[in-house]
Amino acid sequence: MDRTAKIAMLRDMLLARAFEERAAREYTRGNIAGFLHLYPGEEAVAVGVLHAAEPADYIVSTYREHVHAMVRGVPPRAVMAELFGRIDGCSKGMGGSMHLFDRERRFMGGYAIVGETYPVAVGIAYTIAMRELPEAVICFFGDGAVNQGTFHESLNMAALWRLPVLFVCENNHYQIGTEIHRHSAVAEVYKRACAHRIPAERVNGMDVLAVHEATRNALARIREGTGPQLLEFETYRFRGHSMADPGTYRPRVEVQAYEKEEDPVTVAIGETLPTYPTAEQIAAAGTDSIARMATHMNEGGLLEAAALEKLQAEIDEIVEDAVQFASRSPEPTLEDARAALDCNRGMEVLI
Repeated sequence: MDRTAKIAMLRDMLLARAFEERAAREYTRGNIAGFLHLYPGEEAVAVGVLHAAEPADYIVSTYREHVHAMVRGVPPRAVMAELFGRIDGCSKGMGGSMHLFDRERRFMGGYAIVGETYPVAVGIAYTIAMRELPEAVICFFGDGAVNQGTFHESLNMAALWRLPVLFVCENNHYQIGTEIHRHSAVAEVYKRACAHRIPAERVNGMDVLAVHEATRNALARIREGTGPQLLEFETYRFRGHSMADPGTYRPRVEVQAYEKEEDPVTVAIGETLPTYPTAEQIAAAGTDSIARMATHMNEGGLLEAAALEKLQAEIDEIVEDAVQFASRSPEPTLEDARAALDCNRGMEVLI
């Protein structure tokens, strides 16, 4: 991978972290309503996967999809405006945090229902196969969704029809607040794919380069016509399930283990604290997968410290601009809602 590609991935990881931490602040200020599921700690998965995808590929995501949308190319302004519920949002302010959508970029939406992504992805993939197009569908889901009936139903159909789907499990170990070993008899998600003869592997989801390589190889096999693939990326979220969840069910020793060994974004949050760490506390606590990537590039002579500081300053400006843009955008009207309701009254077709 060349220097330009690595810098692009690092930039997207830094933007993801800064954007999500700012979204948390805006939520506490009352500018974002409803549920808000944030992504800090999992950035390597979205960035590594989507940098390996082609522009013509389709993306189907979950309710924790802000970063997926931005890495796919949805402007931060449009994402933040959607979180604010404003008309200039990517879903015209009527989808909110869990329902981002961008037709132009083939970002086919975030879905609030657990396990809903599978049948949507299979439906798109079926159309691709019928038309014999050289495209693929990337279907994101969490470890908590693998016990839904749609998981095996969709994998069975995808395997039977050799559909071009890459199933991507973002295994952050918790189904809201229940650790995976407590809700799944088979905690290794990738092993479940063998029931449908779907090739699968587990990858370190804290290493963006490993994520990118595994995804690129899987997509190459899919484009050869071999059928679906499944990748399980082991990752870890540093916040609670949502902004309404302080995450106190996780023992301190586990958090410390991930901080120091797995992906040490050392987060200054304890098991008994009901508040979330600030961006400053996270930065002061220690290194993480983002810092690891930056160190790798610095030591390899790919990015000097001064250039990294300049990049971070540019990202701060982008996030601030997104917030100001969202604040100025008007709220959608009833007429906007009616237009959205009527837009698909004809026959819906694949883009």
